Amino acid sequence: MQVTDIGNKENGKIWHRKSNSRKGPMVTVVRSAQQFKTVRFLHVAFDTTGESFITGDHHGNIYEFDIGRNRFRLVQKTGQACTALAFTLRRTSEFLVALADYTVKCFDKDTKQLVSWMRGHEGAVSSISVHSSGRYAITTSSDTAQLWDLDTFQRKRKLNIRQSVGIQKQVFFFFSGVFLPHSNTILSCFSDDSIFAWESDTLFCKYQLPLPDCGPQISYKAFAVTKDGKNLVSAGRSNLLHLWCLENRQLIKVIQMPSQVRTIRQLEFLPDNFDSGANQILGVLSQDGVMRFINIHTCKLLFQIGSLDNALTTVDVSPNGRHIVAVMDNGSINIYCFQSLTEELTQALNSEVVVVKDKKVDQTVPKIKVRSGAVQKSAPSSGRRAQVKILRPTGAFDDKENELPAGLNRKRLVGLLKAFGEYPAKYRMFVWRSLLFLPENYAAYSNLTDKGLHTAHLSLHEKYPIKNQKLQRGLQRVLSALAHWAAIFGEVEYLPLVAFPFVKLFQNNPLLCFEVVATVIVNWCQHWFEYFPNPPLNILSMVENVLAHHDKELLQHLVDCGITSQLYVWPLLETLFSEVLTRDEWLRLFDNIFTNHPSFLLMTCVAYTTCSREPLLQCSQKQDFEYFFHHRNNLDVGAMIKEAYRLSTNTPADIHPKTMLSDFTPLTKEQYPVFNQYPEFIVEYQSREREKIRLQEMEYLRERQELSAMHAEFVRRQAEQETYYAQQELLQKAEEERRNTLAQEEEKLTRQREKLAAMKRELKVKELQLLDASRRRFLKHQQETKASQIEKLDHEIKRKMNLRDQETAAAIQDLEVRQMELEAQKRRLEEHLLKEQEETERRVDDEVEIRLRRSERESESLAQRLHKPNKIIQNQEASLAEACQQHLDLEWEHEVVGRVEQVEAEHDRNRERLTEIQWQTEALENRLTDTVRAAAGKTWEEVVNAKVHKEQIHLSPGKTGHLRKTSYFSNGLPTSNGTIEVNHPSTSAAFINQQQRAEVTPQQQGSTMVCLNSNSPTESNSTNFSLDRCRAQLDDGERELLKEIRELRQKLAARAKEGSSVSSQSVHTLSSPVSHDACVTSVCLVNKTGRSSSTPHPSRVLKF
Repeated sequence: MQVTDIGNKENGKIWHRKSNSRKGPMVTVVRSAQQFKTVRFLHVAFDTTGESFITGDHHGNIYEFDIGRNRFRLVQKTGQACTALAFTLRRTSEFLVALADYTVKCFDKDTKQLVSWMRGHEGAVSSISVHSSGRYAITTSSDTAQLWDLDTFQRKRKLNIRQSVGIQKQVFFFFSGVFLPHSNTILSCFSDDSIFAWESDTLFCKYQLPLPDCGPQISYKAFAVTKDGKNLVSAGRSNLLHLWCLENRQLIKVIQMPSQVRTIRQLEFLPDNFDSGANQILGVLSQDGVMRFINIHTCKLLFQIGSLDNALTTVDVSPNGRHIVAVMDNGSINIYCFQSLTEELTQALNSEVVVVKDKKVDQTVPKIKVRSGAVQKSAPSSGRRAQVKILRPTGAFDDKENELPAGLNRKRLVGLLKAFGEYPAKYRMFVWRSLLFLPENYAAYSNLTDKGLHTAHLSLHEKYPIKNQKLQRGLQRVLSALAHWAAIFGEVEYLPLVAFPFVKLFQNNPLLCFEVVATVIVNWCQHWFEYFPNPPLNILSMVENVLAHHDKELLQHLVDCGITSQLYVWPLLETLFSEVLTRDEWLRLFDNIFTNHPSFLLMTCVAYTTCSREPLLQCSQKQDFEYFFHHRNNLDVGAMIKEAYRLSTNTPADIHPKTMLSDFTPLTKEQYPVFNQYPEFIVEYQSREREKIRLQEMEYLRERQELSAMHAEFVRRQAEQETYYAQQELLQKAEEERRNTLAQEEEKLTRQREKLAAMKRELKVKELQLLDASRRRFLKHQQETKASQIEKLDHEIKRKMNLRDQETAAAIQDLEVRQMELEAQKRRLEEHLLKEQEETERRVDDEVEIRLRRSERESESLAQRLHKPNKIIQNQEASLAEACQQHLDLEWEHEVVGRVEQVEAEHDRNRERLTEIQWQTEALENRLTDTVRAAAGKTWEEVVNAKVHKEQIHLSPGKTGHLRKTSYFSNGLPTSNGTIEVNHPSTSAAFINQQQRAEVTPQQQGSTMVCLNSNSPTESNSTNFSLDRCRAQLDDGERELLKEIRELRQKLAARAKEGSSVSSQSVHTLSSPVSHDACVTSVCLVNKTGRSSSTPHPSRVLKF
């Protein structure tokens, strides 16, 4: 068996080498903390696969053990002890933990995160049951049961009860077979043994199981339901198991466990893949820490795990039925393989059942007893003594002496032993128990073990050191129980040699080991203690007599060599052949010893000696004989056993040990027999002497301990004094060395400081040199940068000046071309107007002539009749024509005046904009001048000279702007007398020629130039501006003037037409002839009207 200490590891292997042993657990897992303290594991729970389980310890750590992968890991640290564990079946990585603070938490073992936190219990949660669908879970405490929805982790239902009736446990079960429908039922049991079935959705009580009226109240504490949900097993503070049929809701069977079972703590069904959910094997964990597995139908005790020394506290079975995990009483975890446990059965496989009818038991419910010995069944009787009827299979033997417990027969076993020489290894322990009639007195053995270790065996490990501590403790425990049973066994020195092979063989079952050793002492060690403390001389004499009868030569050789029976018989008996035989040989030998009479052991000693006849005859020294009988030799055990049978058969009755030894007597039940086959006064005397010696030894040890303490104190003080003086000397030497070292270090430090000061000076000089060089380099770089910037500015200024000169020249050329185009347009317009005027005059002349002729004719006819009225009419017409002409002239004058005012307002706004642009330009030029002056380091006089030179270069653009302005305002402005003068083209041409002459002689016109860079107040009133910025405004002004001219022409033409029509109407209305002067006046009026309607000649000046 391997023991794995996980300590403070968070992951690792469960076992380093998988155990192939078929006995005991696969591995034992412990967790040791600091200062060699063991942290106890509390609960375990398997997952749905059955290959891994989780467990919680007392410190709140949750570990996952994966048996399939042989790995374990720490999945959570809760900080407090857990009271219950369970996996959620829907999400396989999540598990539920009930903690000591009455809460239930859900964790994810993969992410190690908290999923949910469920509160609501006012007491510790004792169990968690999860629905097979994984959606619901029910948690149980002493006062309430709560149903939780695992999807939302909200409480769905709560079952409250009175304080006088407590809930023991709830079990979720459902029917998964084909005969009954699927149901969600909560099965709950209360402290009064009442069992109720509730509907999980509504908590409606479906039914109640009837209370058994047989016997006292059991106080159910443990429950188990089969996988198909048809049967329920309940148990409590009794050794009775109640088997219920949930379909019929009746108690169908009462099973009684062995007498050593007083309280049942836990029930677990072992799953089987071939029973369709009708589980048959039930594990029953009792108060003694042993879990017994029985068949609930045949009531056969199959096997068991655990013992009084290795008690179990809780057990969990994997869903696939492959592994069993048990939490031990010492806080460790044992992992069992179910297959290995079933292969090494230590209990009866074909045991029968006794059915007993008792007065207190209901006649409809049979009470079945599970026993390890003989099992009987009796028919019920009505209040009278029970009649027992032994059920024997067909062909049973009539010889009661050959009957053994559990249905075995001695004659059959003897035949089997003669045929094969030994019993099957798988059933050897079972056969031995039957042959020895072991009573299994648990109570009596418990009383012996409760007394503790015997004082005679406290120092057993010093005399018989054993590497295996468990085996050492088992041997010490068995010897102490024997010493408490009989005082002689505390004084027998060879008793450990007798008991050791049985302790090693039954190390997992100390009760059987004790009873086997006691049975061997009572039967096969008869008369051994009569000559105590000497060897049993009577027994040795029996062996010597048998040897003398069968081999006198060998006995004579032994006598001649001075070898007595104490040298060649007693070593074999006191060790029961364990020193001279191997394990298998020893088991084979004791198969025959336990099957035969107790005298067969003595015959075996004679057979061993006679079978070793040749080597013994060659030995002559005492040391050789001692070595031969204390070590293994090359001997055929089968031949030795056959020789023992031959000696037992051929030995005469007078010297046969059988006549001197009594037959086999088994141990009594309930209590072990009294053993007093020894000289009590010697034992008592030795006991008193031993106790006296023990007290003296204790006193001596105490005094020796005190003396040792005093000596140790003296040595300690002496060592302290020596150490003190040595330390003082060392301190003085160290102080001197330290002073010398400090002086040397100070000298070194002084030299280093001088060197450091020199290095600092050098570094300072270098730093200053580097700073000077960098400063000079920086100044040079600044000068170069400034020079390059000034050069760039010069190039930029030159480039801009050239660009402005080019733009100015281009603008002048554009203006000249535009002026030429306007003059050409004016000439074409004048020619067109002259042509139209001539044609109009011609038409008017023709019409006037025609009308004159007509009027002459009419005047001649009317001259006479209308001579006087004609004068009046003529005067009226003249006055009327003059009034009409004045009215027309007045309207035209008002219209022209309004138009001129609009033009003047527009010109004023343009002047203001030009003035603002001029000021902005001057400000920019001033900044540029300051920058250039600062960059180049020039004086203000040089800048002024540069400006004058630039003004001379830009003289042509300034004159062009002035010309344009002058021509723009000289085309039509009102004079001082209120008339509008229209200049002749010759006048415009003369003005242009005059400006050109001014350009030819710039020295004469220098006073009229405007410098853009001048800051004087007189020059600020100039109207010159940059041509490249005002070119678009000049073009717009020209287009507006041309448009105004067209509108004026159209108005003049319309007025001329209206005047001609009025004059014609006035002529036709005349009824009297007019004189020549009147006609002339009319003609003049018509001519005047016609000229006024046409466009006036540019060379004339019209005055109104």
